[in-house]
Amino acid sequence: MAKLIFGMNQSLDGYVDHMAFAPGPALFRHWIEHVRGLAGSVYGRRMYEIMRYWDEDRPEWDAERRAFAAAWRSQPKWVVSRSLTSAGPNATLIGDDLEATMRVLKAGHAGEIAVSGPELARSLTELGLIDEYRLYLHPVVLGRGTPFFAGPRPPLRLAASDLIGEGVMRLTYVPA
Repeated sequence: MAKLIFGMNQSLDGYVDHMAFAPGPALFRHWIEHVRGLAGSVYGRRMYEIMRYWDEDRPEWDAERRAFAAAWRSQPKWVVSRSLTSAGPNATLIGDDLEATMRVLKAGHAGEIAVSGPELARSLTELGLIDEYRLYLHPVVLGRGTPFFAGPRPPLRLAASDLIGEGVMRLTYVPA
């Protein structure tokens, strides 16, 4: 049975904003390996549209960006949206019955399935389906933006912590 993992880069004050700060080289390599090891990813519509950036090669990319794009493209993706009518390569739309679909995905796969997007994570948290939360804390304070937790914070228990790359602390929590 697969585990649903919600993890994102965030500021010290709890905001996720891919335009305000980016992973350094060591953390970017970590994300490449992470994506390579996933059984797949589940995206909310907004996060999926952001990640579609990786669908086509760009001439300015270095070898690591091409490696990330290749890893991202190769994995199955499920996109939760009622407004999209189609999804890109290797992606399947999920429109209704989120809970049943996620339970089937978890039962039918082994390994980790990434959950991407705070609103989607909130919905899956409310359904009791998130198995692990990974907060990648960057040494930045934004003071505004989209919070990592889009709703009430679930009761959590710290399972692990480690330093990754350029001063980024990964905190891993499981439901308490």
